[in-house]
Amino acid sequence: MKKLISVILILVLSAVCCSCGVPLNNQRYSKDFGDLFDTVSSITAYDTSQSAFDSHFAQFFDRLEEYHQLYDIYGEYEGINNLKTLNDKAKDEPVKVDERIIQLLEYGKEVYSLSGGKTNICFGAVTSLWHEAQETKLLPDESKLKEAAKHTDINKLVVDNKNNTVYFADEMLRIDVGAIAKGYAAREICKWAKENLWDSAMLSLGGNICTFGYKNNDGSSKWNVQIENPQKGAKEGVAIVCINDMSVVTSGDYQRYFEKDGKRYCHIINPDTLFPSEYMASVSVICTDSALADALSTTLFNMPIEEGKALIEKTNNAEAVWVDKSYTAHYSSGFESYMAK
Repeated sequence: MKKLISVILILVLSAVCCSCGVPLNNQRYSKDFGDLFDTVSSITAYDTSQSAFDSHFAQFFDRLEEYHQLYDIYGEYEGINNLKTLNDKAKDEPVKVDERIIQLLEYGKEVYSLSGGKTNICFGAVTSLWHEAQETKLLPDESKLKEAAKHTDINKLVVDNKNNTVYFADEMLRIDVGAIAKGYAAREICKWAKENLWDSAMLSLGGNICTFGYKNNDGSSKWNVQIENPQKGAKEGVAIVCINDMSVVTSGDYQRYFEKDGKRYCHIINPDTLFPSEYMASVSVICTDSALADALSTTLFNMPIEEGKALIEKTNNAEAVWVDKSYTAHYSSGFESYMAK
């Protein structure tokens, strides 16, 4: 599972009328939904009428639901071999799956290489122990964590993209795509929506923000996104960024966590310590690719700031802001160019 990130969306829009330059046949419509990816989401798009938007949203939701079902590691769906199916059966024999699962897993292997192992979709044996800890509020036994870590070798994930099958060469290996699934699905669904439904839209998939087109559907106005401050009670966000055809994804310790003996344990696990990461309060990434933004936000959360800055500086079309444990913001070299003036 992946973090549930709360990002406040600020859409500063004037009333739809001739004077604001938005054609009457390009009005803004929004819809909230909470049925997919175990999170609250929303879509804002420009369409010719409410009925047209409703029709397009139904198509959008149905397609996004397909990704939700395919990438679910907890639920079963009739007639679908999904990630839960793999965790249950791929240790016994190769399991045939939808091409979109093959693509996600292959991307996960790319992310593993990019992150130097900091983001590993084969870390499920470890993260499952922490998922249980969040339910019971009891810390996992350290010896069990170390034993589970022996079964996280990504090379044991055998993906056959010619036959669309997946096999676990280690019977104890388990997949957890929480670090990449929402960002990857957001990228794919927005690409499809741009080709088939709308010219301009913004999706918030549980805080994974993906935009295409322009805020006023006018060819110039950018979408405004406020990045939430992780400090409890903060009155202002970390930043308001102005983007189009880009994504913003945040990883933080302030939404999904539990406390034990006065200490907070967040849901993002450091693969080096096998315990929740303690470097940052939050990391937000701006990127042209929402899948990469998702992966990078987790990766950077598991690194010291200077190490993370070095990674961002060599990654094309990506910027980041770190908020450390004292709630001080640190920016990559190009981040502030996206901030609202």
